[in-house]
Amino acid sequence: MNPNQFQKNPGGRLMQVGQGDTAYWAFVPQPLPPALAFDSGLVRTLSEADRALGELAGLGRTLPNPQLLIGPFIRREAVLSSRIEGTQTDLTDLYAYEAGQLPLFAGLKTVPPESDVKEVTNYVRAMEYGLERLKTLPVSLRLIRELHGILMEGVRGDRATPGEFRRSQNWIGWPGCILNQAEFVPPPVPEMHEALDAFEKYLHAANIYPPLVGLAFIHYQFETIHPFLDGNGRIGRLLVTLLLVTWDLLPLPLLYLSAFFEQHRQAYYDLLRGVSEKGAWQEWVAFFLEGVAEQARDAGARAKRLQDLQREWRERLVKVRGSVLLLRLIDSLFASPVLTIPQVQHLLGITYRSAKANVEKLVQVEILKQSGESSYGKTYFAPEIIEAII
Repeated sequence: MNPNQFQKNPGGRLMQVGQGDTAYWAFVPQPLPPALAFDSGLVRTLSEADRALGELAGLGRTLPNPQLLIGPFIRREAVLSSRIEGTQTDLTDLYAYEAGQLPLFAGLKTVPPESDVKEVTNYVRAMEYGLERLKTLPVSLRLIRELHGILMEGVRGDRATPGEFRRSQNWIGWPGCILNQAEFVPPPVPEMHEALDAFEKYLHAANIYPPLVGLAFIHYQFETIHPFLDGNGRIGRLLVTLLLVTWDLLPLPLLYLSAFFEQHRQAYYDLLRGVSEKGAWQEWVAFFLEGVAEQARDAGARAKRLQDLQREWRERLVKVRGSVLLLRLIDSLFASPVLTIPQVQHLLGITYRSAKANVEKLVQVEILKQSGESSYGKTYFAPEIIEAII
């Protein structure tokens, strides 16, 4: 880490660790909040983000069955947040894995390593756990450790002390680099614990800034402290959603920023780095708020499309005199749009023959498609749901 790149910065300080050839520089962020000047451009960007988020919150409060949307949105976020970290799983892989049918599209596309899909599945589990845990525990260091333990369970980072803050120095750089060659070195362990204590106090303190601005501060601070040996980025992005819910900015977990960060990945990293190097808080906060506005509008459009799809399908079944069981089945597709006949049998509590007849009816009305047949049996999927989420 080149100390010359870090100007005198009120947002943090450099410290030299060690001596001689093994000496290196680390960056320690100052406690939140920083001093932030609001120019007319930032005020306008904040207003647009607040408006878009408010519209999404209003939509969330009017949803007749919000659970139909929460599952698909969480899974989309899990795929995109994990993709930023290099996993090669897409949404169809995730749904197929959850249905026990990972080689769903074998021959039509490259099937990712099962370890990659497991990482994405863990993200879903961590998000669902966190949302449930908020009922009894606020966002805190304890909750963050619990989420990390779930995220890293049984995957490539499982040796990186899942659920525990690091006890050694980590760093960010090209593969194979050593500490004094790293692009960025987070706080050493003692300073990391001090920074985490201040971070938790800020989480629970009254914020003098608008909530979305505070959220931008929090995301930067967590990523800069980098308290885990692996999984910091995913936990940091997961926290954004949990805080939106716990601060009552959204009634439901409908907004996720990983799609925006993944689309603008280099700017995402550069702007985080710019805060550390130059104290460029305005640029980072503006970028974060642009992401909130864009993804709130995107989430609203996707939610409406899924609602329309459910209504269209119900009308389609009424025309062909579909049964109540079929209506239950199409509702279940929004939670799991990849399924097998035995799964339908279990879901509806009916015989295999009846389950097969119901699935075939949905194929006839072009709601389901058969993906193929293997040793697992026939697998079916709802392409319109997947297209609406991707």
